[in-house]
Amino acid sequence: MAANAKHPNEFAHLSTGDRLAYGSGDFAQNLIFGTVGGWLLFYLTSIDGISAGVGATIFLVVRWINVFWDPWVGAVIDKSKIKRNGKYRPYLLNFGIPLVILAALLFLPVGKVLGTNTVATISYATLSYAATALVYSFVNIPYGALNASLTRDEEEVNKLTSVRMMLANTGNLLVYTLFPLLVQMAAPKDNKLTDTGLFGLKLHMGNWADPSAAGAWFKVFGVYMILGAILLFITYRGTKERVIASDEESDQVKYSDLFAELRRNTALRVLGGFFLVAFTFMFFQNTVWAYFMQFNFGGGTGKSAMMASVGLIGSIPGIFLVTLWPWLRRVLGKKGFFYTFLIIFTAGTLLLWGWSKAPSANWMGFLGRFLQQWGLTSATGFMWALVPEVVSNGEYISGKRVAGIINAIMGLFFKIGLALGGIIPGFILQFAKFKSSSTTQSASAQSGIEFSMIWLPIIFAVLAAIIMSRYPLSDAYVAKMNAELKAKDSVTQ
Repeated sequence: MAANAKHPNEFAHLSTGDRLAYGSGDFAQNLIFGTVGGWLLFYLTSIDGISAGVGATIFLVVRWINVFWDPWVGAVIDKSKIKRNGKYRPYLLNFGIPLVILAALLFLPVGKVLGTNTVATISYATLSYAATALVYSFVNIPYGALNASLTRDEEEVNKLTSVRMMLANTGNLLVYTLFPLLVQMAAPKDNKLTDTGLFGLKLHMGNWADPSAAGAWFKVFGVYMILGAILLFITYRGTKERVIASDEESDQVKYSDLFAELRRNTALRVLGGFFLVAFTFMFFQNTVWAYFMQFNFGGGTGKSAMMASVGLIGSIPGIFLVTLWPWLRRVLGKKGFFYTFLIIFTAGTLLLWGWSKAPSANWMGFLGRFLQQWGLTSATGFMWALVPEVVSNGEYISGKRVAGIINAIMGLFFKIGLALGGIIPGFILQFAKFKSSSTTQSASAQSGIEFSMIWLPIIFAVLAAIIMSRYPLSDAYVAKMNAELKAKDSVTQ
C-alpha cells in the first residue's frame, strides 16, 4: 500500500456526519448487549424459571471462554489486510447480521416447549449466550479499533466521545426505559389501568415477570435487533479509516503481542483495570435494577410500573448533558473529571437507597436515578476517549500499532466487568434465597438485592477512583507523543 494512502490526514477534523455515523455503532451495540446485560438474568430467572445461581454460572462459563477468545480475535483483526472498504469496517457488515439474529434467539420462548428450569432450557440458554458472545467479539473489537483509526487529534476524540456517548445513551433509553414498558404493554394483561408515572399516563400493562410474557420479550427484542442491524450498517457506510497499520506492519503482529503490550504499556494496564471495575459496578446496577424496582420496596409495594418514568429521568444526562464533557474535561482535568462523576454516582445511589426506605418519596427515586446515571454514564462513557491515546502510547513505545489487540484487551475487561455484574449479583441472590418465578420475596432476598444495588457498587466506585489516580498519560505527554508519531509518519511517506 502506498505510504500516502496509508497516512491521509491523521489529525483530521471530524464532521458531524462522521461522529453520528460512528456513534450509531454504540447505539446498536447498546441495544444488543445492553439489553442482554441488563435483562437476561431477570428473564432467565423470571420467565425460564432458572435459579439465580445457575444463571450466574452461565454468565461465568461464557466469560471464561471470552478470556481466551477475545485476544485471538484481536490478533486476527490486527493481522487482517486492508481491503477496498477498510481494515475494520468489513467486520461490522460481515458479523453484524449474524449477531442480531443470535441475540434475538436469546429471548426465544423455549421454556414453553422445553419446560421451565429443565436441563434442555438451561442448555439452550448457555449455548445461545455463548454463540452470541463469540460473534459479538467480531463486531465489538473491530468497532473499538475503528475509533482509534478515525483521527489522532485529542480534541476531536473528545468531541467524538461526546457524540457517540449521546447516541449510546439514547440506546440506553430504549433499553432501560422503553424496553420494560414495551414488554409490559405486550404481555398478557387484565383490564386494570396502571399508572406509569409518566405525567399521569395510565396504560393496560401485563406482568412481564410471569412466564406467560415470554412471547412479549421475544417480539420486542426482535424489533430492537432489526434497528440494531440498520444502525451497524450506518456505521459501516459513514466512517473513514485514517490511522491504520500497513499490510507490512500487520504481518508482524503476533498473538504474543498481547502479553508484550500488557507488560510495557502501563497506561493500558491502568485503564484496563478501570474498565474492569467501572463496568462491573455499571452492570451491577443494570442487572439488579429490575429486581430492585420489582421487589425491594417491601411486600406488595414494588415500583416496576414506574421503571419507564424513573428511567426516562435517568436518561436525560446521558443524552443531553454529554455536550458538556469536553468543557468539563478542560476545567476539571483528566482525572478530576472521573473523580467528580464517581462522587455524583455515589450520591445518586444513596438517594435510591433512601427511596427504598421511604417508598412514597418518589422525588428521591427521580433525583437519585438522575444523579446516579449522570455519574455512571459520564465516568464509564468518557473513559473511551482515553483508548486512542493508549493505542498511540503502545505504538510510541514499541513501533507497532496493534489497535485490535489493545481493543480486544479493553473489550475483555469490559466483558469481564459485564459478566461480574451479572455473576456476583446472581450468586448473592442465590445465597439470599431469592425465589425464581415468585411474585414476593423474603426479607433476606430483599437485603441481597439492596446490597447488590447500593453498597457493592459504591465500594467499586471508590476502587475505580483509586485506580484512575494511577493513570500515567498527562496531556503534555500525549501532545508530545502524537507530534513525534506524526513526524515519524511524515518521514516514511
